[in-house]
Amino acid sequence: MSDHPPARVTHRPPPSPSDLRNDVWLAGALFVGAVLSAALGNVVGFFGSEDAPGLQWALVYALGITAPLAVRRRYPNSVAVVVALVFFVGMSARVPELYVGNIAVFIAMYTVGAWVDDRRRAALVRVAVIVGMFVWLLATTFQAAIDPGDGGPSRAGLFSPFAAYMLIQFLVNVAFFGGAYYMGDRAYAAALSRAALEERTRELEREREVTAAQAVALDRVRIARELHDVVAHHVSAMGVQAGAARAVLEKDPDAARTALVSVEASARSALHELRQLLETLRTPAGDSEGGSTVHVSGLPDLVRHANANGLPTTLTVVGDPVELPDVVQVNLYRVAQEALTNARRHGGPDATADVRLRYGADTIELEISNTGRSALVMRAGLGLVGMRERAIASGGTLDAAPRARGGFLVRLHVPLGAPAEAATGARS
Repeated sequence: MSDHPPARVTHRPPPSPSDLRNDVWLAGALFVGAVLSAALGNVVGFFGSEDAPGLQWALVYALGITAPLAVRRRYPNSVAVVVALVFFVGMSARVPELYVGNIAVFIAMYTVGAWVDDRRRAALVRVAVIVGMFVWLLATTFQAAIDPGDGGPSRAGLFSPFAAYMLIQFLVNVAFFGGAYYMGDRAYAAALSRAALEERTRELEREREVTAAQAVALDRVRIARELHDVVAHHVSAMGVQAGAARAVLEKDPDAARTALVSVEASARSALHELRQLLETLRTPAGDSEGGSTVHVSGLPDLVRHANANGLPTTLTVVGDPVELPDVVQVNLYRVAQEALTNARRHGGPDATADVRLRYGADTIELEISNTGRSALVMRAGLGLVGMRERAIASGGTLDAAPRARGGFLVRLHVPLGAPAEAATGARS
């Protein structure tokens, strides 16, 4: 899992082409509804037939109140102001349309809250529209209260029908504008949450791809390291044995035959280890049946093999053996194998080697030293690189350097208890 904080989105994604097309369809549908509402309202006589403007003005009003909604998500603030002004003018002119205009104002207010990223400006625009609406409502209420005409509810009494009607008007407008304000803010917050979730999903997808690529790279390195350790060890021994057989072929056929038998044995061992390596790679769990075939317990056989192939080698175990994770056992064995192979290849004909395995209270240390020639120039070949990788995979450290008195020293230090975690981290 990633250690990065969750993605934070501060701007709503822009409207899609589908959203913009839907706005045009919405404006068209509301225009048709406004025309029908104005025509029917004129027939009903909402404001009285003598006070109502002509039908042509009702068409102008219907167009003015609905057409801006076609671009409501492109210019939400401007659309809200235009729709509110048209509504003011239409109601003041007593256009007989009472329903679609209210719907248009609600949508315009909602759009400002839902789509404007500048939240301060969105709040100011909506508050300005709401204040304007209530000022207009107060003015019309005051005009109705002082109108000497007899139309409308009775004004008699402390809490007259007229006062109840005006109170209902105020409460309805509070609910109307409050609902538009609240729903717009909720829609904006929900859009930011969806955008943050989508961004986080994209980040996780990118991390998954990077993790998959890293896993492939780690597997390639592990395969290369195993192939190098198996092939280099046995091929090096086969080269030494074949050279010895060629040197004594004519003088001592029996010795040459013995050397060739050793070459055959090394070839069989190499093929056997390669086959087990391939079986491990083909197993989905990453481990063949029976687990790895190389362990710390195989160090005596490794030392005998080195002795049989011209590198006098001793083995010393210090301390009481403890149970070790499989990955640590494999890495200890392979480091010893690679160090002895290098000693045989580079130490010269008179080289000797000493392998020491020390069990401490909370550490284990493997030391391979050899006499003979020292490399004049240290090159980080594949063998040294592989040993260092194995040390890291075991949660330990590796020191490898020429000795002052000749030869080479390899020391692997692994803390007990940490390797399993380190190996898990290396594979993740």
